[in-house]
Amino acid sequence: MTTINGEVAPGFEPVREAFAANFTQHGDIGAAVCVYWHGRPVVDLWGGVADVDTGRPWAQDTLQLVYSATKGATATAAHMLVERGMLDLDAPVAKYWPEFAANGKADIPVRWLLSHQAGLVALDEPLPLAEALTWDPMAAALAAQRPLWTPGTAHGYHGRTWGWLVGELIRRVSGRSPGRFFADEIARPLGLDFFIGLPASERERVSRMVYQRPAVDLTTVPPEDVPEELREQVAAWRDPHSFSNRAFAVTNPAAIDFESPEVQAAELPSSNGIGTAQALARMYAALIGEVDGVRLLARETLASATEEQASGKDQVLLFPSRFSTGYMLPTEGNLMTGPHAFGHTGRGGSLAFADPEHGIGFGYVMNHIVSGSDDVRAASLTEAVRKSLA
Repeated sequence: MTTINGEVAPGFEPVREAFAANFTQHGDIGAAVCVYWHGRPVVDLWGGVADVDTGRPWAQDTLQLVYSATKGATATAAHMLVERGMLDLDAPVAKYWPEFAANGKADIPVRWLLSHQAGLVALDEPLPLAEALTWDPMAAALAAQRPLWTPGTAHGYHGRTWGWLVGELIRRVSGRSPGRFFADEIARPLGLDFFIGLPASERERVSRMVYQRPAVDLTTVPPEDVPEELREQVAAWRDPHSFSNRAFAVTNPAAIDFESPEVQAAELPSSNGIGTAQALARMYAALIGEVDGVRLLARETLASATEEQASGKDQVLLFPSRFSTGYMLPTEGNLMTGPHAFGHTGRGGSLAFADPEHGIGFGYVMNHIVSGSDDVRAASLTEAVRKSLA
């Protein structure tokens, strides 16, 4: 039986119970969860195995790659620049990044870039991965790329490209790479154990991921045997030219080994943030209130940053999604802890968010990467938080 380490404040015991159940019932191998409530930690738990090959146990300072939950950290950096008057959400991207005006993109505003409305989900010619990891070639390719739909008329999850697009804006405006800006302006003031671009000195603390294979690969079964509600998505997965595939194939090779030292050391502000659940919960807590004297955004800036910009059917995911300028907003399939919450999920199960109505900052990270609607781990934890607040 997995030993659960850490502390839970009185009243939040349901979260410990749900966290333990994730190991016994829902497949967690190594994981951590942290909850801040009105600026102070009330849940800080970890358990399991960080490396199944060596048996290394998950420790309080184990780091975990969180895939797209990174986008919440990058969005926070962008909105800090908005608050400082250095970035205007309604200004054309080309004001800050002149090369971006190519191929009919001169009038695309910053807010469309942040809210997945720019139509730049893929490249006509994917870049060699080694070049993409050096940053400048990918920024140049995206600046030259034509939109794949009329910007502002639809939204679709820019799963990979979003990080380079928003990250290049941060770089142009601040003079610092997005990972450096995050380290200087967010991680250091709050003491966060979280990196966009992992220093070599921290690599030994990183957990090793375990990928769950689906019980049934729906792309290999006859179309008539696919559940009707999934047929459109499965058809897109089968089609190499669909947005659903192209959005995650902007490099050559398309598959990225996120456990390689080169990938972890690079800055991929959409998808290779590495840190602790405590760091994510603390960052989101500092977005909605003070944490040890630090608040990241003023209330007015936060209200603008979390206002819905796009909703409805997603051109890439092919199911309903909702976005503000950078953050995911609650949907029927991801309720977080309330209708006013905001944050971001990551591939395979990670989740981090803030709920200003309830004063919650939440972070959950894990190394068992599970795909599909049957993954209930994060949902069980957020339900336990709601139960604790009742």
